[in-house]
Amino acid sequence: MNAITMVIGSICILMIAYRLYGTFMAVKVLKLDDSKKTPAHELEDGKDYVPTNRWVTFGHHFAAIAAAGPLVGPILAAQFGYLPGLLWLLIGAVIGGAVHDAVVLFASMRQRGESLAEVAKKELGPVAGFCTGLAMLFIITITMAGLSMVVLHALEHNPWGTFAVGITIPIAMGVGLYHRKTGNLKGATIVGFILIMVAVFCGPYIQDTVLGEWLTLDVKTLSIILPIYAFFAAALPVWLLLAPRDYLSSFMKIGVFVALIAGVFLVNPTLQMPALTDFIHGGGPVLNGPVWPFISITIACGAISGFHAFVGSGTTPKMLDRWSDIKPVGFGAMLVECVVGIMALVAATALHPGDYFAINSAPEVFKTLGMETVNLSKLSQEIGLDLEGRTGGAVTLAVGMTYIFTDISWFDKLASFFFQFVIMFEALFILTAIHSGTRVARYLIQDFGGAFYKPLKRVDWLPGNIFASALACLLWGYLLFSGDIGSVWALFGVSNQLMASIGLIIGATVILKVADKRRYMLTCLIPLAYLYVTVNYAGYWMIKNVYLNTAASGYNVLNAILSIIMLVLGIVIMITAVRNWIKTWNSPVLQLNRKTA
Repeated sequence: MNAITMVIGSICILMIAYRLYGTFMAVKVLKLDDSKKTPAHELEDGKDYVPTNRWVTFGHHFAAIAAAGPLVGPILAAQFGYLPGLLWLLIGAVIGGAVHDAVVLFASMRQRGESLAEVAKKELGPVAGFCTGLAMLFIITITMAGLSMVVLHALEHNPWGTFAVGITIPIAMGVGLYHRKTGNLKGATIVGFILIMVAVFCGPYIQDTVLGEWLTLDVKTLSIILPIYAFFAAALPVWLLLAPRDYLSSFMKIGVFVALIAGVFLVNPTLQMPALTDFIHGGGPVLNGPVWPFISITIACGAISGFHAFVGSGTTPKMLDRWSDIKPVGFGAMLVECVVGIMALVAATALHPGDYFAINSAPEVFKTLGMETVNLSKLSQEIGLDLEGRTGGAVTLAVGMTYIFTDISWFDKLASFFFQFVIMFEALFILTAIHSGTRVARYLIQDFGGAFYKPLKRVDWLPGNIFASALACLLWGYLLFSGDIGSVWALFGVSNQLMASIGLIIGATVILKVADKRRYMLTCLIPLAYLYVTVNYAGYWMIKNVYLNTAASGYNVLNAILSIIMLVLGIVIMITAVRNWIKTWNSPVLQLNRKTA
């Protein structure tokens, strides 16, 4: 298949879905009403609750949800061929992800922008609320540490990337202050974007300077710096650092993928990977499990992701200026992220299978596959880096994007520059999710702690903000620094999609209460049925075949225990929700309201 066919077809499907299904969700299902005040207006405090321009909010929300998932997930899933990943991205994003993000955002805004744990408590009761909060805190801690590890390996001994990423912090703060004082978003955007691009292009020239030596950092140093940065991003007012940095970063994120789309149209590469590979039944060098359920576990962000529930019930609901902004910010940003995932899939599958598996497999494993590399030696020479055995997906994306552009005659001179630029771009992608996720973890800790010490629950109480932000950073910072997260990283896929199931459960509960027709509840129940079965089977498969299998390289009793705890939490929430649905369905008050509606 040619890449153009895949890209054009996918974009058309997503645009139609936004226009038709997105409007249906906004008007018919959620009944968004701009005459009502949003939490940002009702509780405006100039710090967390701040009415924000819809496109600034879109930039923040998109930057926060689009972390490593839509980049790395499709690349790892390319092991199965291009078809499973493409189908799951399109079907999952339209039917699952966009609906999930919109209903979670709506549910949180109905409860004054509170976290999903608080929403679950009010919609489903204290037991479900407690289980949801515990699951959210567990998942967000693993997520922040895991995403940070990807950034560590991208910036380790990389002064160019460290400079380009670090300089965005003072630039973003300057943009935030300028926009706050003048209200001139256009001017702030132009100046901020120019400064970021200057920083990016200056990066290569500082590598051999004193500044470059200072910025040549090892993993341990970076693992201390990242939580410190996240602390300030979580504790400072949202308009000063978090929102403007995400807003500016979104230009680079979207810009890179627009360039990739242009490259696909210009070069029109053929997808070298077949539609299906021999590894769909399991036993692959990248992912050991079969295509189902692991295609839906490996590709989370880009299709449907529980991490989005943290942002959708964290920072974003406190920023929306109007209720109708839920459609572009919640539903629309998810579909844009799907495009990101599709382009990552194109970059991976455009590589020859031998090159792809050589990068994503350990050298000793690749030798057993009986494959030969085709273009890898030339690419390694042009990029100036040995590419074999660089597993994890990040390098594959950079190599795949570089490979697509190498068909342009003059590009070979820029291959090394472009490769490093994409690595830096990936780091920016992930960092925006880290600081937003840390802020959400702060809210969760304040919600939990508020049950024991009431002032802690107030998001406008400075000592509580500082304490909760510091504790959140210490939790995932310890895992990052000690490296213990490596033993539980495999839990992320299952736990993340379990969180998405919880988001759909709460969404279905809210829709049953507010929608004019009961059948609208199916917008959440259909993706929930698939995802819940998939998550539980994947958890069972991992426990049986990996965590409690003494012959498996991933044998780990702790992982098995943690997996069982997470799945049990999901079962408790599901049982509580079903009982609530039955009670609500048979409620005379609800039936009367529907008749008079």
